[in-house]
Amino acid sequence: MTVHATPEPAAHQGVALGSSFYAAMRILPRPQREAMFQVYSFCRFVDDIADSDRPREVRVAELQQWRDDIAALYRGAPSPRLADYQESLRTFGLKREDFEAIIDGMEMDVDADIRAPDEATLDLYCDRVASAVGRLSVRIFGLPEGDGIELSHHLGRALQLTNILRDIDEDAGIGRLYLPSELLHKAGITATDPRVVAAHPALPNVCAPLVERALSHFAAADKVMNRNPRRLVKAPRIMGKYYYAILQLLIARGFAAPRAPVKLGKASKIAILLQYAIV
Repeated sequence: MTVHATPEPAAHQGVALGSSFYAAMRILPRPQREAMFQVYSFCRFVDDIADSDRPREVRVAELQQWRDDIAALYRGAPSPRLADYQESLRTFGLKREDFEAIIDGMEMDVDADIRAPDEATLDLYCDRVASAVGRLSVRIFGLPEGDGIELSHHLGRALQLTNILRDIDEDAGIGRLYLPSELLHKAGITATDPRVVAAHPALPNVCAPLVERALSHFAAADKVMNRNPRRLVKAPRIMGKYYYAILQLLIARGFAAPRAPVKLGKASKIAILLQYAIV
């Protein structure tokens, strides 16, 4: 992916990329749209590193190079691949620590395959790979500082938990298990092998609290968006509605094995876009 191109979506757990992102961002004014594509271009680059099958030490080095490039960008001496980001940094006040947090999140997937993290680790992961992206995004959207941070906290976690619930089988196929150890133990699941957990009959008991948690975050995010002008929140609103609809499909399907893949249909996406894109 390059900054200038309209990039293809990434499949990584951490970043809510895909048609929902592109539909939501295309409705923005040009400076905001270009800045958002820069943010997500960066996410795609580091995301691809985390998900590649290259040796871990190679991926760690590649992420460190991105960390060095971000440092150089904020020193005013950007590498060629980040040269176009300077204007967005000046215009929207994007924070270096949020870019670095995203890299830190990707590094969590590189250091070792995540398997049944404790609740604190899972929340840190969600903050780094999702809410940090939100903190960059809300500055571009123009939300007030406090509401922007609060929206990023809740919507980022809502999207990420929905990703985790949707991708249990896909993640198990690559040796990852993002379901928290505390919920697994409470359900009587002692295994940490992702494939074993994915097939366990008690898995719905693990997913149910995460569903409720995601719904709570969606509700809290809606409260923040409802008290801000529609023009400032139309892009995150569209993203939120897409993922809320996916969560509802997951709830309707259930979490007992075998699980059919869940995907939001084109007609549903268009309906959401038509409802929320017009200010």
